[in-house]
Amino acid sequence: MDSAARRTGGLFEGLYKVIMRRNSVYVTFIIAGAFVGERVVDYGVHKLWEYNNVGKRFEDIPVLGQWKAEE
Repeated sequence: MDSAARRTGGLFEGLYKVIMRRNSVYVTFIIAGAFVGERVVDYGVHKLWEYNNVGKRFEDIPVLGQWKAEE
């Protein structure tokens, strides 16, 4: 019964206490989160750009005339 009375916080409160315990942990969490977030957003935007521009990219232009590779 005592253990149930001690558990007043939830998951988010426990995570908050772990992250905010020391300034170094907080700063590391912010920098790592920004790095991971930037990678995820960059990957998503790149995939969306590729999806919307299929057939319009330089790689999709057929080579014509004298620049065509001889077979």
